[in-house]
Amino acid sequence: MTETRPALVRFALDGLVPYEPGKPVETVQRELGLERVVKLASNEGPFGPFPQAVEAIERATRELNRYPDGGCYRLREALAERHGVAFDETVVAAGADAVIGYACFATLDPGDEIVTPWPSFPSYVLDPLKLAATPVRVELAEGRVDVDGLLGAVTPRTKLVFLPTVNNPTGTALSRDDVLRFLDEVPDDVLTIVDEAYVEYVDDPAFPDAIEVAVKEGRNVLALRTFSKIYGLAGLRVGYGVGPAPVIAAIRKVQRAFDVTTLAQEAALASLGGADELARRRAANREAMTLLEAVLRARGFMPIVPAVGNFLYVDVAEDAAALNDALLRRGVIVRPMGSFGATTALRITAGNPDEISFLAEQLAAVTADGSGPVPAGD
Repeated sequence: MTETRPALVRFALDGLVPYEPGKPVETVQRELGLERVVKLASNEGPFGPFPQAVEAIERATRELNRYPDGGCYRLREALAERHGVAFDETVVAAGADAVIGYACFATLDPGDEIVTPWPSFPSYVLDPLKLAATPVRVELAEGRVDVDGLLGAVTPRTKLVFLPTVNNPTGTALSRDDVLRFLDEVPDDVLTIVDEAYVEYVDDPAFPDAIEVAVKEGRNVLALRTFSKIYGLAGLRVGYGVGPAPVIAAIRKVQRAFDVTTLAQEAALASLGGADELARRRAANREAMTLLEAVLRARGFMPIVPAVGNFLYVDVAEDAAALNDALLRRGVIVRPMGSFGATTALRITAGNPDEISFLAEQLAAVTADGSGPVPAGD
């Protein structure tokens, strides 16, 4: 029976596939009869909220009969002070992903174009498609964002360009020079959305900070940050954008009321003073990334390096679904990259040492017993 699109559904949604998250750990355990399951699929940090954030959450639960602060005033004031920008140059939403969606909603009309590296974060493509805008994908150059390719893809119809300083899924970084060169050459009327979701993992003082080098210099840039990764608040969904006041005002016009929960706001506020804990987590991530790379190389897989986030990207040279399924049956959840446009690749999050050790055991079993592809040179 052929499905037809109901008359009330917009044409722009034809062909779009709803986001299908991976199954929860508990469901995988139950369905596959596994005693242990380790999730290394979503670039989550291995640590929970900061201790002071946990305390703030506990205090805030007593007021959950009240609606959240709909303007996120206290958190926006703290972020403005932290970054040395005006209050009306900040917006807080339910994750940086939500800021991306609102920015698209506020700027894109049918037929407008956006330019994005590819493969990269799927929302850069999906959110414009929902609005009947046209994504222009620029292939990576050896796993890295091709700045010249992005610039060459900009046309008079381009409204937005997405520029991740750490590209998800490859983990490769843009240099400060590349970011500034792009911003110098892109037309002034194009809004560049600089995604800095992984900036806290990087300890290179030369790494670009888009708020400092772009937003505060008056460029047409919206910089994105999140509390989901190193801050350990992925389950609460809170992120923010810093950009020109007119852009922020437009985003606020389309933002849903009360979309950032009280718990998320209080936890984010409490996390802002945790410099020592950030440094500890950053150091732990460096060690985990080194260990994960060694595990993959020991089995003959060559991840893209250097990677500066909390994950590695590995091309397995054939359909990655078989290896993904074999690992899943053994209790390891990783992320196949088909939805990112890379059907032969996997992305693996750097968990804690025990989780990486479990991955090593299962990967060795999979590549030895024929239930998954055996890498060349093994």
